[in-house]
Amino acid sequence: MRMLQGLVFAFFSCFIHSHVYAISIVYQGFECLNAVNTEDPVPNNGTPVQSRFEVIEDSGDGIYRLKLTGGIPRFIRNDRTVCIDKATAIGYSGIPEIDGLPQPLDSIDATGYFDGEELIIVISSLYTDLSARRNPFSSFTTSFIFPFTNTLIFNFNSTTSTFRLKKVVRNRGFVHTSGSTNSITPFFETVLPSFNKEAQDKPVILTPFVTIEYKLEK
Repeated sequence: MRMLQGLVFAFFSCFIHSHVYAISIVYQGFECLNAVNTEDPVPNNGTPVQSRFEVIEDSGDGIYRLKLTGGIPRFIRNDRTVCIDKATAIGYSGIPEIDGLPQPLDSIDATGYFDGEELIIVISSLYTDLSARRNPFSSFTTSFIFPFTNTLIFNFNSTTSTFRLKKVVRNRGFVHTSGSTNSITPFFETVLPSFNKEAQDKPVILTPFVTIEYKLEK
């Protein structure tokens, strides 16, 4: 068993040393029908998609830089339904001088730690509803910005070379500004590190009700 786990360590590191191929873990599913609501795991069964974590750098001591494409599994407590969430898990990015409005990303960086038995992956993303506007009488409001952090915890099965998703720790924050240049208080800022179902709640810890396995690929 430990010999196989050691081989997987070497397998993950091979990309860095050989520069020939990249190692990925892949889960096949369907895109979420409701792109934004993280409490709705209903899939769009007509749109198959892969959740893929690709190793792009071995940082040493079991730490790997990864690239996520496709999204991550979305599920809720005590429900067997699973879809792949791209909109919030990968999110948006933008610099006004370069992009104009923020644009949806096709991929995002992630960080993984693998000790031969357990794999932990952390992804941080930003979602915006692009609703910023200026109203009459010099009032304004920014877009609703939601920072997301998802921590995925896997168990490795050396016999099948698969990673079974054991836990997901999901946290959504919230940032918004509104105001009026004619007001004594020109703007109001709301900044909440955690706003999953209600203001100032706690991160959500989820256990899949069905088996979700990623396959090791090269």
